[in-house]
Amino acid sequence: MSAPLDIRDMAAFQGADAPTDDDLATCVHCGLCLNACPTFRVTGLETESPRGRIYLMTQWRRGGLPFTEDLARHIDLCLGCRTCEAVCPSGVPYGRIIEHGRAEVERLRRPNPRSLLVHQALRRLLAHPGRLRAAGAVTRLAQRMRLTGIVPQSRTLPPLTGQFRPPAGGVAPAIGERRHRVAFLVGCVMPIFYRQAHEASVRLLQLAGCEVWFAPEQRCCGALFAHNGDLEGARRLREHNQRAFGMEEFDYLVVNSAGCGAHLKDFYPNLGPRVRDLTELLDEVGLPEPAREVRARVTYQDACHLVHAQRVRRQPRRLIAALPGVELVEMAHPDICCGSAGIYNAIQPAMSRRILDEKMDDLLGTDPQVVVTANPGCQMQLQAGLRARGRPDVRVAHLAELLAEAY
Repeated sequence: MSAPLDIRDMAAFQGADAPTDDDLATCVHCGLCLNACPTFRVTGLETESPRGRIYLMTQWRRGGLPFTEDLARHIDLCLGCRTCEAVCPSGVPYGRIIEHGRAEVERLRRPNPRSLLVHQALRRLLAHPGRLRAAGAVTRLAQRMRLTGIVPQSRTLPPLTGQFRPPAGGVAPAIGERRHRVAFLVGCVMPIFYRQAHEASVRLLQLAGCEVWFAPEQRCCGALFAHNGDLEGARRLREHNQRAFGMEEFDYLVVNSAGCGAHLKDFYPNLGPRVRDLTELLDEVGLPEPAREVRARVTYQDACHLVHAQRVRRQPRRLIAALPGVELVEMAHPDICCGSAGIYNAIQPAMSRRILDEKMDDLLGTDPQVVVTANPGCQMQLQAGLRARGRPDVRVAHLAELLAEAY
């Protein structure tokens, strides 16, 4: 066991961002979350379950357990997928608890290379669109020169084909009668890694009668900051984005990345009520009749922060099922995490691979031609899993890309 902190810090799980007693007390330790938790499913360990982690945080707050790196690792290994929230009869706000728990862990633990690297990468890179674009250009060049295999984590990146840029003037007009004016979250990694998904999303919104506005000063929403314990950084980005999106009027803020949408709904009091996932809005306002068939056997992977955090389950399936020629085949457990979880697959690769292996067995059991999801991390993770299984013939696509093929 690693040495505990000084005895004076044993009850110090009480910083400004620590989980509250009220939140921790909502867990009645019934255990209904256990089989829904991906880390418990693959380890069978109580400490890798939601109630086990809540117990640890409660004891740290009360001073009943010393804070050690060995115990803190159980908090690190949580995916933050919030599957437990969907099955909890007590309404435990586990997403909020784990984010605040991680903030407190990062405050209390001694500096270590991994935490410092994550902290600096988030604040020095993700929060700055210009630096991100430059990093994307360098990565694209490295891929062309076949140099990205040197760094193991870079092997999961999709082929970069250029970056998404908003149209001149920052507005994409509605096609036909304008029914809504919506803002669009460009985000941080989506415009670099999945330009095609953004282009398809904007096109679909236009077809649905939406004028699409792009706030020129918008930045990363801060979801990855909050998920990794940097709530201060997330709040700074929130303040910036609320000013940026407050420059013009719009009906909805549309997001095509599940993790970003969940964070905006939960963390942005002024914008949250107007946030809609792309699939929510398209299902609500409707699309014109498809122009062509999309002949494919498709399986759908629920992005955790879409199905569990935002409770958006039926809308994506209705949109897929409405495509002529598509055969939608469900996995046995489409709503169990694939192991991506933001940057989890980069900082916890061993556990991520174990969870991905279970997902690949489930996915390939449907014999799909196309796997569809609604989150960039899921796309990268599923592509990596299919490559590892020797199945490059199975295509992974964002739901917007599949829908756009019908037009």
